[in-house]
Amino acid sequence: LAQAGKIVAFGLSQVDAAEVEAALAAARVECVQNSLSLLDRASKDVVAVCARTGVAFTAFSPLAGGVLTGKYRAGEPPPPGSRLATRPGPYGALATERTLAGVDALARKAAERGVDAAALSLAWLLADERVTSVVVGPRQPAHLDAARRAVELGLARAEREELGALFA
Repeated sequence: LAQAGKIVAFGLSQVDAAEVEAALAAARVECVQNSLSLLDRASKDVVAVCARTGVAFTAFSPLAGGVLTGKYRAGEPPPPGSRLATRPGPYGALATERTLAGVDALARKAAERGVDAAALSLAWLLADERVTSVVVGPRQPAHLDAARRAVELGLARAEREELGALFA
């Protein structure tokens, strides 16, 4: 279709770097949307390809199904109605003791800045100049507060690296 002129540009989702490169060889790619968060950095190579080629990158699942909000505790069942309680498949493997200890450290860093872990997690993504946009999926209107605070935070590169190291 691209060769026939019927497609001017397209977007991709849930792809790896090789798939982005292959798509770029076939037609113009405008945007890639992949999961990206402090806990899920599998798309780091995709982000690099997008930055190098001028393709927009949109991060989805920036709070890793709510794991980065601090609502899950080691040794405790997930809160009723939470994503880990209702559909643990995509995120259940993230809720390890080690990860939750990292989330506790993230919450302490967030408190030092006067925000919550969700806002600091979103700010980590927004501080990456290669990330064009971040898709947030609030389940309640109050959940938008973290996104608003994240926009105002502005992290320096060293702060961003320090937060990333919590989940290396």
